[in-house]
Amino acid sequence: MEIKRDLYLDMLVKRKNNGLVKVVTGLRRVGKSYLIMRIFKNHLLNEGISPDHIIEMAFDDIDNEEYLDPKVFSSFAKRKIVDGENYYFLLDEIQLMEGFEYVLNGLMRRENVDIYVTGSNAKFLSQDIITEFRGRGDEVHLWPLSFSEFMSVYAGDKRDGWNDFILYGGLPVVVLMSDVAHKVKTLKSLFDETYILDIKKRHKIRNIGEMNELLDILSSNIGSLTNPQKLMNSFKSIKKSKITSATINRYIQYLSESFLIEFAKRYDVKGKRYIETPMKYYFSDLGLRNARINFRQVEPTHSMENAIYNELRIRGFDVDVGTVPVVQKNLNGIPVHKNLEIDFVANKGSKRYYVQSSYIVPDEEKNEQEYRPFRKVDDSFKKILVTYDAPAPLYTQDGILVMSIFDFFLRPNSLDL
Repeated sequence: MEIKRDLYLDMLVKRKNNGLVKVVTGLRRVGKSYLIMRIFKNHLLNEGISPDHIIEMAFDDIDNEEYLDPKVFSSFAKRKIVDGENYYFLLDEIQLMEGFEYVLNGLMRRENVDIYVTGSNAKFLSQDIITEFRGRGDEVHLWPLSFSEFMSVYAGDKRDGWNDFILYGGLPVVVLMSDVAHKVKTLKSLFDETYILDIKKRHKIRNIGEMNELLDILSSNIGSLTNPQKLMNSFKSIKKSKITSATINRYIQYLSESFLIEFAKRYDVKGKRYIETPMKYYFSDLGLRNARINFRQVEPTHSMENAIYNELRIRGFDVDVGTVPVVQKNLNGIPVHKNLEIDFVANKGSKRYYVQSSYIVPDEEKNEQEYRPFRKVDDSFKKILVTYDAPAPLYTQDGILVMSIFDFFLRPNSLDL
């Protein structure tokens, strides 16, 4: 069964023949190879590109071992270019070729060559692209399946689908499995035997136990404000560890670079400035997060918040945690400074949306709790409250758009209703 990845296909199509190396990044097993070697290749063929003008190479295939030599591959590539028509190179696991950046930069000097590559995140990260391609790399980041993509292949009700989605995540290889035990085993294996080993090898980490313990803490506290200093104190009190905040910060950077987690900074909406710490951390795939904690502590509230964060990132937004400073009187009538929180401030170009995640809004008191931060923001950007099961999208008297998770995730224009 093929899962359509139309969002990413469209990204690649828009970048065709733009003079840059298209670099598809993302977690292992997220579908990078399938995207360029099957989906994008089929697009080229359907557009009338001749098969002999599409050059494929999977560098992790034993049959292609000789092409790991950059001189051998360079000679092979040049022999394939026999006329002035456009040639499309689809290259998988390119990092296995030593000095691949020089080979690709050489090929890009030809006006009729268009290159698309993938690489494993052990050596080939988005942060490396600028250096390796000297400004000639154009990144397309591939996320695990969105809920909409997930439901396109899910044979069941959307509510059952949601429960499965926030439990087992959106890695295509896992989504297409029918057996629950197989899903669980695969997720645990990927985490321990692929992602962690990648990080350990890349950064030559000796005490991998500390990073594993850090992952356990982050997995248990998605959506909670924290920082390396607080995490260090937790290590000292619980683990009796002498790990430093600098080491924790470095480990978090490794996890972020490997696309396992992302962090959202706090943004003072009124003061229009960033607050460096604390931050919130989210997992790019909830199935991996749940596998890390052995599928215990799967709270629908935090899982929903993480899923909304991921969806905003998939839609191309930069996402911060909003904070709104206010002054209010306590029970003794004394003015007290407080910070109200807006879960997400989503920015893309001139667009901005304020988004609150609330699993249920059972009464007027909870309503007021969710709406109050919105009311304290004095700009005109749209304010959206997402709940588990709201009725059809509606606007409150204050102009706040309220919608269910199903409208938010399954309607591509949900932010602009």
